[in-house]
Amino acid sequence: MTLDLAWSPFAEFAFMRRALLGGVALACSAAPLGVFLILRRMSLIGDAIAHGILPGAALAFWMFGLSLPALTLGGLTAGLGMAGAAAWVSRRTGLREDASLAALYPISLASGVLLLGLAGRKLDLLHLLFGSALAVDADTLSGMLATAAFSLLVLALIYRALALDSLDPLFLRSVSRIGPLAHAGFLTLVVLNLVIGFQAIGALMVVGLMMLPAAAARFWSRRLPVLLPLAALLGALCVWLGLLLSFYASLPSGPCIVLLAGAFYLISVVAGPVYGLLRSRASIQTV
Repeated sequence: MTLDLAWSPFAEFAFMRRALLGGVALACSAAPLGVFLILRRMSLIGDAIAHGILPGAALAFWMFGLSLPALTLGGLTAGLGMAGAAAWVSRRTGLREDASLAALYPISLASGVLLLGLAGRKLDLLHLLFGSALAVDADTLSGMLATAAFSLLVLALIYRALALDSLDPLFLRSVSRIGPLAHAGFLTLVVLNLVIGFQAIGALMVVGLMMLPAAAARFWSRRLPVLLPLAALLGALCVWLGLLLSFYASLPSGPCIVLLAGAFYLISVVAGPVYGLLRSRASIQTV
């Protein structure tokens, strides 16, 4: 009976199958990127870029409607433009890059909201901000699968350089000049996953799917080869359970997915063997 409840919505409804497949693909590509964002102390940059893609997506939506290629190109251009602008300001003024992003993303968010308001389509703003995993159509699913495959392929190619640049950038600079290229490729993957993800679970929700499983995984292992698949597995599990909760309780799918990811994070904070509260308390008592 339990197995039937866990699988029957996906067996019965095509839109649930599309939502599950697309969400799992997104989790498998976005969550490992979240692990590297944490390692590189760039955790909040994903949130800033997610807001930064809104003006480009809003402009594309205003001009072309809900066109997947237009939304992807517009969001990708805006997100990369914001990341590039923050890096330029940081190099020219000495302001930290995270501070530059923190200053730019409210401007981007306000610009996106204003563009949609001028277009007279305010209701569609909710779709861009919060998305709907249950409204994933065949074109969006194809885009999510292609993005996930491309992201995993590129991440595999730059994995070694990215890991060295995250853990010991000075050593990498002394032996190779690939560090800046790996960083640029990594940021491109982050923006690409945020762009394709906001169309399914929203610009404000996709960051949670990228960061929460990655943060939770950090409490279960110190080894990078373990953290990456573990974060992806947690993300995929949250997508599956979140869609079931959304289906049976008639709740929005994006927030359900992210709240379940938040629940896994809180459980990891308490019970995780690496820096978890219970483990830390036990160590103190032993001493």
